[in-house]
Amino acid sequence: MQFLKGIHHIAIISSDYERSKVFYTDVLGFTIKQEVFRAERQSYKLDLCLDGTYVIELFSFPNPRPRPSQPEAAGLRHLAFRVSDIEKGVDYLKGKGVDVEAIRIDEYTGKRFTFFRDPDGLPLELYEE
Repeated sequence: MQFLKGIHHIAIISSDYERSKVFYTDVLGFTIKQEVFRAERQSYKLDLCLDGTYVIELFSFPNPRPRPSQPEAAGLRHLAFRVSDIEKGVDYLKGKGVDVEAIRIDEYTGKRFTFFRDPDGLPLELYEE
């Protein structure tokens, strides 16, 4: 029985909420659906949309533990974003001061992809359609 309908959202905890808010909105172009401060948790929750679709919950928490990322730690490996023109995406990110790895070819699909990181070092990928 197939009961899953799709991915509802991705939750990200940031170490510097304002810095990450700027990165995901001003750099990556997500729009804000809703922002709330949850006083009982001393935490912000920012709902972000991409092309009108709710995609990411960005959280702040007091003193979050660092995420183990390297080398290939267990858990979420990366988030991938679909793009139509990878060179334009790379040029755009570099223009915003984001370090981007060299473009590579997926050996199984023949599609081009590259990686960059959010302000907390979360690995993000551009994957060409």
